[in-house]
Amino acid sequence: MTRLIALSAAYGAGGSIIGPALADRLGVPFLDRAIPLAVAERLEVSYDDAAAHDEKAGAGWLERVLTAFAAGDTGVPALPGAGLSAEDFRRATEEVLGRQVATGEGVILGRGAVVLLREHPSALRVRLDGPADRRARHAAAVQNLEPGAAERACAQFDRTHEAYFRQFYGVQIQDPALYHVALDSTAIDFDACVEIIARAAGCLAGGTAIPSGNGSAG
Repeated sequence: MTRLIALSAAYGAGGSIIGPALADRLGVPFLDRAIPLAVAERLEVSYDDAAAHDEKAGAGWLERVLTAFAAGDTGVPALPGAGLSAEDFRRATEEVLGRQVATGEGVILGRGAVVLLREHPSALRVRLDGPADRRARHAAAVQNLEPGAAERACAQFDRTHEAYFRQFYGVQIQDPALYHVALDSTAIDFDACVEIIARAAGCLAGGTAIPSGNGSAG
């Protein structure tokens, strides 16, 4: 049974709910906000600055970075007064991920983990997605957004995540070769998604299936 899961979740696909529930189900750490905090410690900058560079929190920042790349300027915008580039944060994030991977366990949400662990023999790589309209409706309900705002956010984050994967790793986020499991979490109940992923973790590389759980995934 693998205890190391790389989870890629489209906006509104429930990654922030399924990820922690899966980690609890497997009894392993969940890494999401812990990563930019660790990156801040690694680079000795503030948490707010690290979060501004994070792929989830910093959609506007990433768009500026991609504009710089498109213009052929690899000297991407650094944080005011910090003198740190996008590459500094990317490398530091990968170092944090590497330390967690070295423990052999954890549920890692986002951060390009599915790409970084695509050759790892015991890491299960999972994609959560679904039709944009259903994801937007879910995001509107969970985040108390107006439908139009949720639809715009969905489109923006989809573009940002696609660009992040393409620019930093040269891959397409929708490439099925990146994933062992892909689930439409707008059609499958979150509890069931957790169970399916946990079962897949139990089967990867001939692992022993783990017993069914009764916990709620939200």
